[in-house]
Amino acid sequence: MNIAFDAKRAYQNNTGLGNYSRTLISSLATYFPQHSYYLYAPKLTTLYQTAAFSNMQSVLPEKRLHRWFRSAWRSKYVVGELAAKGIDIYHGLSHEIPFGIHTSGVKSVVTMHDLIFERYPGQYNPIDVQTYRRKAKYACQYADKIIAISEQTKQDIIHYYKTPAEKIEVVYQSCDESFAVTHDESQIRQMKAQYGLPDSYFLYVGSIIERKNLMGIIHAMLQLKGDIDLPLVVLGGGSSYKKKVKTFVAQHGMSDRIIWLNEKARLADADLPLLYQGAQALIYPSIFEGFGIPILEALWSRTPVITSAGSCFGETGGDAALYVNPLQPPTIADAMRKVLREPSFAATMRTKGWAHAQLFSREKCAAGVMKVYESL
Repeated sequence: MNIAFDAKRAYQNNTGLGNYSRTLISSLATYFPQHSYYLYAPKLTTLYQTAAFSNMQSVLPEKRLHRWFRSAWRSKYVVGELAAKGIDIYHGLSHEIPFGIHTSGVKSVVTMHDLIFERYPGQYNPIDVQTYRRKAKYACQYADKIIAISEQTKQDIIHYYKTPAEKIEVVYQSCDESFAVTHDESQIRQMKAQYGLPDSYFLYVGSIIERKNLMGIIHAMLQLKGDIDLPLVVLGGGSSYKKKVKTFVAQHGMSDRIIWLNEKARLADADLPLLYQGAQALIYPSIFEGFGIPILEALWSRTPVITSAGSCFGETGGDAALYVNPLQPPTIADAMRKVLREPSFAATMRTKGWAHAQLFSREKCAAGVMKVYESL
């Protein structure tokens, strides 16, 4: 098959959607080398390299008008090129497909990561909500198949867009295989020294926005003050909500217990698995997610996970995570205390976490996606 991707985020996004795109495309090219893969991108960057794959090539806008209006090329005018170049399947990797593709004869697949903008529209700019909704509804209506990254996302698609269940396949995502590599204590110590981190810490990974509930951890730490004073390393960026959290931290004399890693240095991608492996636990008390990739990264890293009950978290964390009520900081505090005070329990979490992570291997993810392609 000739399989094309919307590769904008593979080249331009260095976080969740970009990681999903890069990992999936590379996995498909590795495990199913008999097919040809075409990466349609408005522009190329160094974020993704295709040279290692002989069955993969990048495609840029060629016509002068398309180079001037790259966004329009990606969202509409690329359709004519797909049919002319003999593309069998086009995969929109993040919530959208080009307008008009359903009339082109080219089969299309779209990956839907979440519909958080439908559940919590107040947390987005109203114009953005309208834009996201227009693209997502079109994709869910006209794509030949929809890949949902969790059962939670599948149910949301059915609920909000009345999409037939049989049109949606759940294919769990994977993460970079570097998280599965175990590093020895000397390497972890070296990483901590490089970034000025303490010997022992809890870890938060994610954008610093209200929905991800960093404040819930801060309230839990306030309750633990004088009992457990382990610092929290925060990896992630934010604006207004981050200012709100920092103000609260300062007012309660906790500034020495919160380490804003982004403000100290830029963490190298290769050091992220070491950051996980050096932590006592990942704390991820988000209110709602489509999947929760930091949970999977922690499980692969054999790091205990404290996360929320509900949403998709039970799918991602399985029987390996310790679940809390994200709106009740005492439950977060109890979980933090349990992980620290009960080493045998934490060791069991690490073992269970590694076992559960095997359900989300790159090979399983690629095979699930390929099965969707073959069904078309």
